[in-house]
Amino acid sequence: MAEAIDFARTIPVLPSPDIKASRDFYRDQLGFEVIQPEMDDYLIVRRGEMEIHFWYTADRALPEVSSCYIRGGEVPALHAEFSARGVEKLSPFTVRPWNMKEFYVHDPHGNLLRFGCAPEEV
Repeated sequence: MAEAIDFARTIPVLPSPDIKASRDFYRDQLGFEVIQPEMDDYLIVRRGEMEIHFWYTADRALPEVSSCYIRGGEVPALHAEFSARGVEKLSPFTVRPWNMKEFYVHDPHGNLLRFGCAPEEV
């Protein structure tokens, strides 16, 4: 039997001025699972193959200039789910000039999550 390959992955590490508020938003609004013991200065959340880490910062300006991009065929279903959940600051799901169908979500601190897929994946 062939050994499974553990591919390298990119995992965003975003700033958060309030780890507990970040935990609540990602868990309760976006459906992520908290995957490490409760800590005041670091948070790891995961949903399927998506994993995001957060580090505590007192600088409230940092999240407003931070973002990550999440890409794949699951994106249309995520937009439908987030819409049904009433997630605030959810953009329309539309084809952008660079030919990606995308939507955006800002978390409570300003971190931008950009979700996208090729239009033919929809």
